[in-house]
Amino acid sequence: MRMNNIKNIIFDLGGVILNIDFTVTQREFVKLGIQNIDETFGQYHQIGFFDQFDRGEIDENEFLLNAQKLFPPHVSQQQIVDAWNAMLFDLPPKRFEYLQMLGKKYRLFLMSNTNSIHHQAYQKLVSETYGIEGLDSLFEKAYYSHKVKMRKPEKRFFDLILNENGLNASETLFVDDTSINTDAAEKYGIKGLFLKQNSEIEEAFKEYK
Repeated sequence: MRMNNIKNIIFDLGGVILNIDFTVTQREFVKLGIQNIDETFGQYHQIGFFDQFDRGEIDENEFLLNAQKLFPPHVSQQQIVDAWNAMLFDLPPKRFEYLQMLGKKYRLFLMSNTNSIHHQAYQKLVSETYGIEGLDSLFEKAYYSHKVKMRKPEKRFFDLILNENGLNASETLFVDDTSINTDAAEKYGIKGLFLKQNSEIEEAFKEYK
């Protein structure tokens, strides 16, 4: 695998740019009384309304009303929001600086399966940490599933980014920490780089070269 013909890089967000841990939210949900957590919510599987929220098909209020049905009656919406956001961690300085450096050599894009609650939380986190407007400042353009109403690994989501920005698939690298998504990108003619758990982008790129 080589980087010498790559001109564009599309990054996933959680687990690639932003440190996250789905199991923290799972544990917080269990503490609040949710049943059958592995069948309800996780990195690789979640029940329908979670996907709908990611696609922007339901709003925050409807999501929380659906979520409340999974918990005992005394659990408040704010408790659910706090548990939902518990998976979000930091954007380390070294990674932040590396992205800035990459932006001088490549066209950078962000492609994330996310939702409005998380979006507000991590934009605030990045803004307060680095004194910038938010995550979008690090990319030519950021694409969030709840805004475009599509989720990875849907082909139309990849096509949207390629077509809107005049990108050649063969000159584009997609980086994600979920192999289902990188495998899909490869199927669509985009080069995929699967980032293993606890790996750094910089080290993965060195191996890719």
